[in-house]
Amino acid sequence: MTPPSGTFADIKTDETAQQGSSLAIEPDRASGETANELKRGLNNRHLQMIAIGGAIGTGLFVASGSTISQAGPGGALAAYALVGLMVFLLMQSLGEMSAKIPVAGSFQSFATRFVSPSFGFAIGWNYWFNWAITVAAELVAAGIIMDFWFPGVPGWVWAGIFLLVLTGLNALSAKSFGESEFWLSLIKVSAVVLFLIAGVLMIFGILGDNSPGLSNWENRDDVFHGGWVSIISVFMVAGFSFQGTELVGVAAGEAKNPRREVPKAIRTVFWRIMLFYIGAIFIIGCLIPFTDPSLLASGESDIAASPFTLVFSRAGIAFAAALMNAVILTAILSAGNSGLYASTRMLYAMAHDGMAPKIFGRTNARGVPIAALLATAAVGLFGFLSAIVGQGAAYSWLLNMSGLCGFIVWAGIAVSHYRFRRGFLAQGNKVSDLPYKASLFPIGPLLAFALLILVIAGQNYEAVLAGRTMEVLSSYIGLPVFIVLWLAHRYITKSKVVPLLEMDLTAPKDLEDEPRGGTR
Repeated sequence: MTPPSGTFADIKTDETAQQGSSLAIEPDRASGETANELKRGLNNRHLQMIAIGGAIGTGLFVASGSTISQAGPGGALAAYALVGLMVFLLMQSLGEMSAKIPVAGSFQSFATRFVSPSFGFAIGWNYWFNWAITVAAELVAAGIIMDFWFPGVPGWVWAGIFLLVLTGLNALSAKSFGESEFWLSLIKVSAVVLFLIAGVLMIFGILGDNSPGLSNWENRDDVFHGGWVSIISVFMVAGFSFQGTELVGVAAGEAKNPRREVPKAIRTVFWRIMLFYIGAIFIIGCLIPFTDPSLLASGESDIAASPFTLVFSRAGIAFAAALMNAVILTAILSAGNSGLYASTRMLYAMAHDGMAPKIFGRTNARGVPIAALLATAAVGLFGFLSAIVGQGAAYSWLLNMSGLCGFIVWAGIAVSHYRFRRGFLAQGNKVSDLPYKASLFPIGPLLAFALLILVIAGQNYEAVLAGRTMEVLSSYIGLPVFIVLWLAHRYITKSKVVPLLEMDLTAPKDLEDEPRGGTR
């Protein structure tokens, strides 16, 4: 992935680049205009659903069955719990930084301020690419889903319609994005809650026929099928399922009261997500044997084989397939909606930091960075068209690269937080000054970073061991791309690691006068 032309042209000096991220939601001081600032239109319920919705998608509704088939119910449960712990630590790290400095650039701004401008540059472009390609992937999936109801309509028609709808919602305002994401996520959450209730009733024999109870958990070899090797393999899949929880950090830049609402969202969202995932995996493991061939299906076109569909059908819900098809469609649209929002705000923030063309830093009267939005939508348009016209191999490479980019950004969050806390204390501040405190520091970011290195290294270890060169390249291509971006920016700008005493700890201008939080 290469950034658009002109990215390096406007790079600022080291000091300016380190300070620049504070401009992420401020007006252009040079011109005195207020047209290029974002609007704080997101409240607590928006933040809650943005974070929950980002983590609940096809990874839970469809792919969870294949993880149980591969590692057994106990192995899948252990893998998801371990990933959940990693996400909890990352959310704490993100919460501490986002509550103190709530900017739209979030990860890129933190990496720039607390590590180095070059590291922030690479993190920002990786995150933008990650979600821009995800939008394209979700559009392709949406076309497949609609074939369930309209088999005679080409998938690209639906993909184009949904792209226009999502772009229109994002173009209205941050609040319109928050509202649409709230309702899309509410549908997903309701489906999971209904599934958990139906599953418990079926386990106790109240719903359905011939309840297996806990019999599927009696044989240890079946419960942990394949041992540690299978658990580690599922660990990689589970990691992809949780990608999106970090969206609350991006949304903090447009939250009405981020120092109150971001900590509240961080505290409650994690436990709800863990309840949904752990509860769903446990119920599927109870009601469907891991040897059931239906669990092997893991694509959006296999709605009838989704473990959610199977459980609802056995509970006597006649329209289970149609119900889950609608739910999965909302999950896909929610992911596309969030992807457009997150990548647009990242491009906007990088433009304000001199790391992307300045045009992407401009907003309309409603506080929406239209140029950044249209650029991201154009990538989505190109992505789904390339997939439809037959460039399947190239598109698969882009998707693999995108998935790895998400884990690299997570690692960047852990590194940034470790240095942020050290810099915060080095500048004479106290931990009690923070609006939100990550209670497990320094173990939290260090452990999360170690687990992420395991995830990144083990992306496709089976292909590495088997010597399948092209498959290895496809799985790991995102890592060298990230390193090249990092080193190329460092070579051109001569940027260095930011000293602890020179870190920019200032909050956006509209929050600087609040009583809580450290100062530089």
